[in-house]
Amino acid sequence: MSRRDDVMKYFDEQKAENDAAVKDGIEKYRKGDCTLVFESDSALPEDISVEIEQTGHEFKFGANIFMLDEFDTEEQNALYRESFAELFNLATLPFYWNSVEPREGEYRFDKSSSKMYRRPAIDLCLDYCAEHGIEPKCHCLNYDAFTPDWVKDLSVPEIKAKLERRFEVIAARYADVIPSYEVTNETLMSSHKSAFFMEDDFLEWSYLASDKYFPNNRLIINDYNVWDPTSHNRNYYYMQIERLLRNGITHLDTIGMQFHCFFPQEAEPLHARQKFNPRRLRELLDLFSRFGRSLQITEMTIPARDTNSENEEIQAELTENLYKVLFSYPAMDAIIYWNLVDGYGFMPDGGAPGDMTKGENVYYGALMRFDMTKKPVYHALKRLIREEWHTSLTTKAVDGKATFRGFYGDYNIKIYADGKTVERNISLSKGGTRDIKIKI
Repeated sequence: MSRRDDVMKYFDEQKAENDAAVKDGIEKYRKGDCTLVFESDSALPEDISVEIEQTGHEFKFGANIFMLDEFDTEEQNALYRESFAELFNLATLPFYWNSVEPREGEYRFDKSSSKMYRRPAIDLCLDYCAEHGIEPKCHCLNYDAFTPDWVKDLSVPEIKAKLERRFEVIAARYADVIPSYEVTNETLMSSHKSAFFMEDDFLEWSYLASDKYFPNNRLIINDYNVWDPTSHNRNYYYMQIERLLRNGITHLDTIGMQFHCFFPQEAEPLHARQKFNPRRLRELLDLFSRFGRSLQITEMTIPARDTNSENEEIQAELTENLYKVLFSYPAMDAIIYWNLVDGYGFMPDGGAPGDMTKGENVYYGALMRFDMTKKPVYHALKRLIREEWHTSLTTKAVDGKATFRGFYGDYNIKIYADGKTVERNISLSKGGTRDIKIKI
């Protein structure tokens, strides 16, 4: 069998079933009907034409923004900025403790902060997000593997005190401008630095402290070991979340699920049974939906393996099919790809940008090549997000009303009547009003 046959086996076998489920799910859960009700101080014109153009999605499509202004040239930085905003409406910001506060009390928040690879200053990221209408997200509050060296050897009570101070400082500065906070990350993995990680209350304490300082924000749990073959209630991640809820953690809004495919090519047929299998994906999502929380794909990497054009096309086809399954699932509210550009991934043992033999780089899993040209997967996602999952139409009002069905999100409305043009911006929301009054 070819590599394409290996990774697409279950999509091919379940094509008719999956196509129907995707179509039905998108129609039910990502679109809604809206009626524009026109009003006037005098008689309404008989002939009212309406142009309806979607300008943004309610669903979140994102990536990490760790390479913002981190490249060697201004041309590269400008291309990164342009390419990110062309696709995404959500950005994952690097709040790793060891890079935000490398020395106690010295915070790298301000735009003038010293440079650190893959760790742009938070305020720089926020300015970019505000400029482009992108929602920022904190990653993350208590990720023990990135505990600063000045903390790691402290006692557990001392670590808790330092963490609580960290939460307090971040909340005071950002709680009003960043809606969502990943609280814990990868706690099912063995990598850790501090003694606190092995304490029984590591999870519960983290969420109670987060609730104290972020009572009005969305709190997210995030982990990597999600997609094991167990789609019943003995799944490790499921049991972890179940324990939190049983132990009185009520402020847990979203279940984050990483989708990194960090495994060798020879293991793809085995992993495809679970991760590239529409039926199995939905079974596992059904399991976690039992908690009544929203779901997010928080970190996704789909390997191309190299720069071979055939492998890049396989990456694009597989990613597109996965996005369709995930976008059509009712509880899902975000899909966040990980790296935008190949060669600039996390390398735990160090290495220079462009070294494709280390860390995340070995998978060639980004959406753009190291030379910053766009791969087929980038174009595939752009076509889905900006074209296929996009509403644009022209209609006529009947009896002072114009009804349309569109994807949930923001819209620009242009009304033409009596030789005049009236322009309005509206939102069609999953939980919002469906009758919108517009005075002309």
